[in-house]
Amino acid sequence: MGIYSEYLDQGPGLDLLAERKKQLGRISQLRNRDILVYAADTNKGRQGAPVAIDNSDLLPIKDQLSNLSGTAIDVLLETGGGSGETTEDIVRLLHDKYESVAFIIPGMAKSAGTIMAMAGDEILMEPASSLGPIDAQIQWEGKVFSAEAFLKGLQGIKNEVAAANSLNRAYIPILQRISPGEIQHAENALSFAKELVTDWLKVRKFKNWTVHRTHDIGSTVTSEQKEMRAKEIADKLCDHSKWKSHGRSIKIVDLKEIGLEIFDYTHNSELADAIRRYHILMQITFDNTGIYKLFETSTSQIQRFFIQGPVGFPGLTPQLPSVPNGGTSQPGIPVPTSAIVQFQCPKCRKMYKLQADFDVQQPLQPETERFPSNNVLICQQCKTTHNLSPIRMQLELQSKKRVI
Repeated sequence: MGIYSEYLDQGPGLDLLAERKKQLGRISQLRNRDILVYAADTNKGRQGAPVAIDNSDLLPIKDQLSNLSGTAIDVLLETGGGSGETTEDIVRLLHDKYESVAFIIPGMAKSAGTIMAMAGDEILMEPASSLGPIDAQIQWEGKVFSAEAFLKGLQGIKNEVAAANSLNRAYIPILQRISPGEIQHAENALSFAKELVTDWLKVRKFKNWTVHRTHDIGSTVTSEQKEMRAKEIADKLCDHSKWKSHGRSIKIVDLKEIGLEIFDYTHNSELADAIRRYHILMQITFDNTGIYKLFETSTSQIQRFFIQGPVGFPGLTPQLPSVPNGGTSQPGIPVPTSAIVQFQCPKCRKMYKLQADFDVQQPLQPETERFPSNNVLICQQCKTTHNLSPIRMQLELQSKKRVI
């Protein structure tokens, strides 16, 4: 029987949180390193949940890191991408605290997730895992596409003009809508991703690459050679013409072909079992709850929930933090004491941050209001009345605690 079937057969009796903690503990013990999960459910992104890497992720990551005290860490990463700038900030947080940072990718880490993985001293994957191209994506006239494709298209027009000594009139309406600032933005976005990856590979991934193993065997690897190899890999990961699609999956075999060393954790059967079990439990958690982002260690967690409202109703994003004041559902596993619900009035678009406390009233967090005890919110701006009962029900279902 497969692992997935094994867990499904347990039905409602399966304690997802306890089982996830168990497998994280196994990974940490086998690797003799701290473990942090940073994962997003990309399927809920299609429903409107904010699953991309963004600045709001920094606080829960710092919170979870504060629970750890080792000198080396594995980050189990699952993401479709997001902000490159936030990715840079997350990497700094990790390397400021740890002497060694490795990334475990059992599923996928695309776009900015791939950029993040390049900051690891080690990258662990299996044949089914995938990274993705890092060609920067830009918006122009409401469409999202590759910055490299945009710039190459402009260069193609320039080359055509130079060859024909005239401009094809069909291009005039297009060129009139492109400003110099937009061209510069595309160039900056492209160079930003390349520079991050080149620098991180040279300084982090290649720091222990001291002698050549495939050619000039035994000779010393110079700093210039590390930078050259890093730049080659960054250029290839950023090459839209090579991968054709920003969503393309880049596997271990592809990464090795472009000169990147990846550790295939399936060569360690016990480690592979622990990682696969955790990844399957994480997917079951995402599929059967409103959780869309998960920040987790073997003893603590922060979970963000997405509640889909009625038709035409905006998505609601409660966040369940780990307990600051103690309290456990099982030994060593914190229970959330409150959730922050981001609610947007569908009529006037005013945004509210509502704090829902479980069982005992907690001090209000900055810039929040208390979740209404009667489940009724009257918008301060447009005076529309909203029934928040479905949110209360979902919060109580997920937390197994009463919202006061």
